[in-house]
Amino acid sequence: MNFLFAWRYFKAKKSTNAINIISWISIVAIMVGAAALILVLSVFNGFEDLVKSLYSSFYPDMRIGPAAGKHLVLSEAQLARIRSVKGVTATAAVLEEKALLQNGDYQSIITLKGVDDNYRKVSGVGQHMLRGEFDLGTPDAPLLVLGAGVENAVGVQSDRNLAPLLVHLPRRTAADVSNPLSAISADTINTAGAFLIQQDFDNKYVLTRLSFMQQMMELPSGQFSALEIALAPGADPPEVQEALEAVLGAGYKVQTRYEQNASLYAVMRAEKWVIYAILSLILVVAAFNMIGSLTMLVLEKKKDIQVLHALGADSRRIQGIFMSEGVLLAVIGGGTGILLALGLALAQLKYKFIPLTGGSFLIDYFPVKLNPWDFALVTATIFVIALIASWIPARKAARQQFLIREE
Repeated sequence: MNFLFAWRYFKAKKSTNAINIISWISIVAIMVGAAALILVLSVFNGFEDLVKSLYSSFYPDMRIGPAAGKHLVLSEAQLARIRSVKGVTATAAVLEEKALLQNGDYQSIITLKGVDDNYRKVSGVGQHMLRGEFDLGTPDAPLLVLGAGVENAVGVQSDRNLAPLLVHLPRRTAADVSNPLSAISADTINTAGAFLIQQDFDNKYVLTRLSFMQQMMELPSGQFSALEIALAPGADPPEVQEALEAVLGAGYKVQTRYEQNASLYAVMRAEKWVIYAILSLILVVAAFNMIGSLTMLVLEKKKDIQVLHALGADSRRIQGIFMSEGVLLAVIGGGTGILLALGLALAQLKYKFIPLTGGSFLIDYFPVKLNPWDFALVTATIFVIALIASWIPARKAARQQFLIREE
């Protein structure tokens, strides 16, 4: 019943054109705000998915590291128990250490990551080669696979480099005080290729054979930084994590991919809420227009309010009619905006007609991912703001009816 009255008031010709104008301004503002929220959140979802996929190419599904210190020692029996855990499909030992990479006058501080032969099974780095091949050589002739940023920093083209690079690594044995340089190990090594994933990795990491690093650092063959694990499709990471912790006991830290990048995911979530809050201000501005149009409508329909009261309508009914008018404006504006955003997002998914300028990213168009929860959030936001905005003039209409009764 309330919405029937609201619809008649919306369609009826007003005595003052300003009411119509302000009402349509409110609808357009809500439409723009709703469309902007849906589109920006969808684009943000697209970038978030892209960044997560890039990070998942470098970070493993699960990682076992030492609870304290830098290095880890696992016996063959422990490795066998780890591989027997349900959901574990592959494991790879890795060793990471800061190093100096030198090519003549060019040099760069890097993180050298030694990996074993199973590394391809737990990592997607090999699928992101910019040039050359993902080839770490043999134990007798190891090779380097450089990040694209590191490659540029030391001035080489990895697949065509003829002169070997010089790697400086710290030894883990006690240094001779009289000869501090004895704590540094140096060796030459050639390059096989370069990968391009994301700047955080491209500018920092160089991959090589695990045995080469252990030899340079004078570490035993069973000592490394972490054990990286690949999980079967559909495996539940928290369940596998719990099982691995039960197998290993104290002294080890088992991390899911989410926990390895907890700060990244926290920042992305915070950014999304900040974007939502800023764009919601468009809807707040629309609410002020709605308050103005409904207040003017209440003044114009003063006689209608008297008639409704005479017919037995109480103050709650009068208030409900004018609140329904505000919700109706929100439904028209919000519904149109959501449909408009949905159409544009689907068109971008199919035709990619909005390009990314600059050419510095891996893709040349804005990625889009539609999330039903975003639609629910925007719809709820529109209704809440509409209810708050319409409550003020609706309360005025209900009170007006009360004063008429006293007269």
